[in-house]
Amino acid sequence: MKRVFAKIHGIVQHVGFRNFVRGNARKLGITGWVKNSLDGTVEAVFEGEEQAVSELVEKCKQGPMLAMVEKVEVREHEPVKEFEEFLVLK
Repeated sequence: MKRVFAKIHGIVQHVGFRNFVRGNARKLGITGWVKNSLDGTVEAVFEGEEQAVSELVEKCKQGPMLAMVEKVEVREHEPVKEFEEFLVLK
């Protein structure tokens, strides 16, 4: 199991980024959340199998078609299995 906090910079709000992340997370069996931040970034917590989490981080580097990702900051944390599904937070 692996857990990461990701902060995605660039043109990532109002382009379907959160739904893009949620859809990919659910396909990969990842739990956690994604939300827009006041500073214009998107923040997320991903928890799941190591390969799946790594794959989702790579997908975030591309984003949906309208996004322009500048960088993705990733911090690894200990998995705590606190989530049952993947949510889009407000």
